[in-house]
Amino acid sequence: MSEPDGENDASLQAQRAFFGRRKGHKLRAHQADLIAHLLPGLSLDILSPQPGRLTELFGAPVDAVRLEIGFGGGEHLIAEAQAFPDTGFIGCEPYVNGMAKILTLIEANNIQNIRLFAGDAAELLAWVPANSLTRIDLIHPDPWPKRRHWKRRFVQDAMIAAMARALKTDGEFRFVSDIADYCAWTLSHFMRASDFVWTAERVSDWREPWRDYTMTRYGRKAMREGRTAAYLIFRKTG
Repeated sequence: MSEPDGENDASLQAQRAFFGRRKGHKLRAHQADLIAHLLPGLSLDILSPQPGRLTELFGAPVDAVRLEIGFGGGEHLIAEAQAFPDTGFIGCEPYVNGMAKILTLIEANNIQNIRLFAGDAAELLAWVPANSLTRIDLIHPDPWPKRRHWKRRFVQDAMIAAMARALKTDGEFRFVSDIADYCAWTLSHFMRASDFVWTAERVSDWREPWRDYTMTRYGRKAMREGRTAAYLIFRKTG
């Protein structure tokens, strides 16, 4: 598979935006209120000095921090935060409507261990301290199927290097997609990355969701329409 020109130019790649439009349908009144009043208290300010430890960003004590990139409606991120109350979660989502949806869920469930970033995950990864995350999830990302748009895919050599810097040793990057081409793209990029190994030992390790996986609305739709997802886990080795 061919790669976009200049993919290995890390300085250029780090500045690329991996998302398109930021806003969809008009927000409801309560959603707009949450954006105005709840979001500021949960938002990460990457223009501020880098924290010594990411665990310090959370109101409740946490002993580890995970990141979900492009959380969409927030179903998976909310479920994980509830299942692991001693872990802090950072959700990165540039779309206002997705941010409004997760704020509604955070308020309704009084969740204390989530912080949010409404921007480019590349900038967030550059801001977090090295060796500070235990896991990064990318679930059903935009596949950017047209060849001229491949440079917009999140999985690129420079982003893999950025994740390797941010993850602790034995930390994981987990990827889910029902788009075969993007799964092949992701595998090819990670198989040549010296800092990661693919953890699959048998077919079921990548054809079936990992234990306690929360299926998203998009995932359920894909299943109804006969599209099979791959569930890929890569572990940082050094």
